[in-house]
Amino acid sequence: MRRVHVIVRGEVQGVGYRYTMRMVAREAGVTGWVRNRRDGSVEAEFEGTPAAVDEVLAWMAEGPPGSAVASATVQDAAPHGGSGFEVLPTA
Repeated sequence: MRRVHVIVRGEVQGVGYRYTMRMVAREAGVTGWVRNRRDGSVEAEFEGTPAAVDEVLAWMAEGPPGSAVASATVQDAAPHGGSGFEVLPTA
């Protein structure tokens, strides 16, 4: 299992980024969460097989229609299990 913590910057709020990501993550079979941050970025942490994590990371680099991803910072994190994928309140 691989777990990552990601911060995405650019035009990523108000374009359906979090809710589309939840759908993509669930389809890929990863567990974790995504939320908006007050600075205008989107933050996510999720885990799954390396292939599933890579699939979601590839989507995150593009985002949904209407978004414009400027950068994505990815850091590895320690896997700890869990279930589901949720949209959390703004941090």
